[in-house]
Amino acid sequence: MTDVTLSGIHKRFGAVHAVRGVDLAIPDGEFTVLVGPSGCGKSTLLRIIAGLEEADAGTVAIGGQVVNHLPPRERNVAMVFQNYALYPHMKVYDNIAFGLRARKVAESEIGERVKRAAGMLSIGNLLDRLPRQLSGGQRQRVAIGRAIVRDARLFLFDEPLSNLDAQLRDDMRSEIKRLHRDLSTTMIYVTHDQIEAMTLADRIVLLRDGRIEQMGAPLDLFERPATRFVAGFLGSPAMNFVPARLSADASVVEVDAAMLAVPAGRRASLAGRGASAVVLGLRPEHMRRFADGEQREGVVRLGVTIELIQPTGSRTYATFRLAGVPVVAELQAHDVNRPNERLDLGVDMNRAVLIDPATDRVL
Repeated sequence: MTDVTLSGIHKRFGAVHAVRGVDLAIPDGEFTVLVGPSGCGKSTLLRIIAGLEEADAGTVAIGGQVVNHLPPRERNVAMVFQNYALYPHMKVYDNIAFGLRARKVAESEIGERVKRAAGMLSIGNLLDRLPRQLSGGQRQRVAIGRAIVRDARLFLFDEPLSNLDAQLRDDMRSEIKRLHRDLSTTMIYVTHDQIEAMTLADRIVLLRDGRIEQMGAPLDLFERPATRFVAGFLGSPAMNFVPARLSADASVVEVDAAMLAVPAGRRASLAGRGASAVVLGLRPEHMRRFADGEQREGVVRLGVTIELIQPTGSRTYATFRLAGVPVVAELQAHDVNRPNERLDLGVDMNRAVLIDPATDRVL
């Protein structure tokens, strides 16, 4: 069993308080992704788990054992770095085998482990090559292979795909996802890319300024964000935020001259606020072209003038203004053909988010 428990972790670098009292329990076998903007503390937290940084306060337990006092080599943790960290003068086979040889593992066993790892990662034909003869994706596979052969109880990934182009990132995400399925080992993965977080994670831990902002299953965070920060961080294109006003009876959100009806099932949770300022959060994919005669519970009609269109193939991103704010809607490819076109949109208020502008908390 390789669960990981962080209790009251703090870390400072001079005047910078990088990690601020993080408590986190990761169960055995879970793929946990630490995500957040640059400087939020995610890589520092990973390095503390690995033993590459020492926490100023708090405890790190791996498999029920407190490891604060243990150096990295005694934690039985494998780490994959952003920059591959391969030895340029060694062939792929020797790069993968290096850690095992340092531990005096028998050559016969090393050969078996290297070939097994190479097979899992589809690099068996590359074992006689030097790193300079490999593509970026192949180098990252070698770096992952070097971690696999150790039979570590915990795998840590520190932004391993950030140096790859878009297509390679897609391919490697699939490889890492498959690897977790095959190994069933606890994995903790750091990224600033919310797409990586959504596609890889069993659970996302979203960090902000050294603290956990929210954590949960990817769709839980996407569909039920607790704060404006979470709502805006997850999703591509990002959620639109529009200043608005909630009516006294919580039945209508007023935006400019538009009156957007709040679904009846949501009004009870908003009652008692009185007429108040709110921020309306709308995801681009929760708007679509409104069809004449269409009637769907919670979908309201909104007339807009399109200012900008961005075709992407099967979809088109259309920008218009609401309360003076640019808003992006994700539409079908031929729903809008040119700028300045007048269009009726159906806005799904069942999935809209209302935010208290004073606290940035989702209502």
